[in-house]
Amino acid sequence: MTTSASVPTESEGAIAHDGTVTDRLVEANGQYAAAFTDPGMDAHPVLQVAVVACMDARLDLHAALGLQLGDCHTIRNAGGVVTDDVIRSLTISQRALGTRSVVLIHHTGCGLESLTEEFRHDLEMEVGQRPAWAVEAFRDVEQDVRQSMQRVRTSPFLLHTDDVRGFVFDVKSGLLREIDPA
Repeated sequence: MTTSASVPTESEGAIAHDGTVTDRLVEANGQYAAAFTDPGMDAHPVLQVAVVACMDARLDLHAALGLQLGDCHTIRNAGGVVTDDVIRSLTISQRALGTRSVVLIHHTGCGLESLTEEFRHDLEMEVGQRPAWAVEAFRDVEQDVRQSMQRVRTSPFLLHTDDVRGFVFDVKSGLLREIDPA
């Protein structure tokens, strides 16, 4: 198997590695599109589930959860934090596209564990404008999962808050550990 961190052999990949990373991605898309066939599905997730997870590149959510194209909505951001924008996406997912379950996935070794709100201050000093968003840094990943579950469960915009579960993905073992909301 080739990952973006490994260098393909001549026989493995015909994608040239000249130009920018974006050029490489566009070239890969051309190869993907050449073999693409319309799967004939709409935007309603087959499993009626939305997964909210960290954007960390080590998380291959579809592989880790045994998901296929069309099974779920995937919402990702730094830390997998339930922000107003995540609530917006979940609301659309539930009210317009039929999802009923929410799975929250944080992970071990998250970069947000090493940041503080001081990050915003530093940005303000550098660019002359304070970001309107919070960093949402945390020290305790389990507590942050609990907070995220609580934000989903108490949102007045969401129709389905009875099946909300939170997990921590171990980046070393690949295993999920469920977090008790209480």
